[in-house]
Amino acid sequence: MDVALIGYGAIAQEVLKRIGADEPARIVAVVVREGRVDEVRTALAAGDSGRDIEVVSSFDEMTASPALVAECAGHGGVRQYGVDALRRGMDFLVISIGVLADRDLYAELERAARDGGAKLVLAAGAVAGADALAAARIGGLTRVTYTSRKPPGAWKGTPAEEVCDLDALTEETTLYQGAAAEAATRYPQNANVAATIALAGAGFDNTDVRLVADPEAGGNIHRVEAFGTFGEMRVEMRGKPLPDNPKTSSLTAYSVLRALRNRAEAVEI
Repeated sequence: MDVALIGYGAIAQEVLKRIGADEPARIVAVVVREGRVDEVRTALAAGDSGRDIEVVSSFDEMTASPALVAECAGHGGVRQYGVDALRRGMDFLVISIGVLADRDLYAELERAARDGGAKLVLAAGAVAGADALAAARIGGLTRVTYTSRKPPGAWKGTPAEEVCDLDALTEETTLYQGAAAEAATRYPQNANVAATIALAGAGFDNTDVRLVADPEAGGNIHRVEAFGTFGEMRVEMRGKPLPDNPKTSSLTAYSVLRALRNRAEAVEI
């Protein structure tokens, strides 16, 4: 299965580093902004991966015909490339799921998938339990809560800087508490998990979210609690961030790899 990656940041580089050239899922193209094409070509050549990977700024420039396009570029990557990929018949894997809090965009992506005979695929990302939530939703969910606890440095460059002095924190501070839709919109780099939990479970308006800056966190901690006719579920993940991006858990990149391999291998789990 031929795959194109959108973006060449920390997640895309981790995927390229860990997926072998001889695997059934083959990375054949990287799509980046026009101004980054030469830079990324040079970086890939220096990596000496032994793979012939095109670097382009649009699908029209690709000579390959990937079956799947994997977004690794943030909300902007979904907005810029998602509809186009799906209408061309390419499945589109989303890791920046927070952008789907924009219901108009979500509906447009769904229409494009139907029109192109393709599939919009949502990666689980940095949290466990999305599969259980999706199953529990069938029987009915009465309450779903999600708490994200990260070190203060992981919240820099976000609206959290208007809530408190992140550099001066000595104890945990709640940055946001409310519905998943607003959390995903206000904190696009930090609250993608909130959107994943909402879409898998009770929806954006019925998922309670709390975002916390905690000097004692020691990493990115995701806690999900769900209640319904199935019973009760409590899941906590203590993830380590990617070295090149403290806002993103390493498991996010591994989730992309799992999704690629699941779709390409003979056995899926």
